[in-house]
Amino acid sequence: MDLIVFLIFATVAVVCAINVVVQTHPISSAISLVGVMGSLAVLYLLLGAEFIAAAQVIVYAGAIMVLFVFVIMLLNAGTEARKGRSLMAQSLGVPLLILFLVPVVWLVQRLFPENVSVRFGGFRGGSAQDVGRALLTT
Repeated sequence: MDLIVFLIFATVAVVCAINVVVQTHPISSAISLVGVMGSLAVLYLLLGAEFIAAAQVIVYAGAIMVLFVFVIMLLNAGTEARKGRSLMAQSLGVPLLILFLVPVVWLVQRLFPENVSVRFGGFRGGSAQDVGRALLTT
């Protein structure tokens, strides 16, 4: 069940993140960013970090996004004008992306062991009591 919830909210986070970049209207982009922040909060809950999930919703999805929307409204930003892409960007974009990703994937596979796996809810230090105790004692 945890894996299904993880896959759903990870997909929502990735789709909303792509939508942040693709949207031409700033308000739609900000709404998509709220979707990313909410999905990340659910992923933090799955890992057992309740305090970080609550802070994610309150600080980022709430306060920061309200500030973003106020700035967009005050600047009266309209939709972004689409311009033609350069021929060099169209022809070199995907090959350079692959050329960058191949060494990154190779390094990640070499540096991190495969036998370590994440257990959902296995971390027991993410409650507000644990974070408060760590902040005020150590």
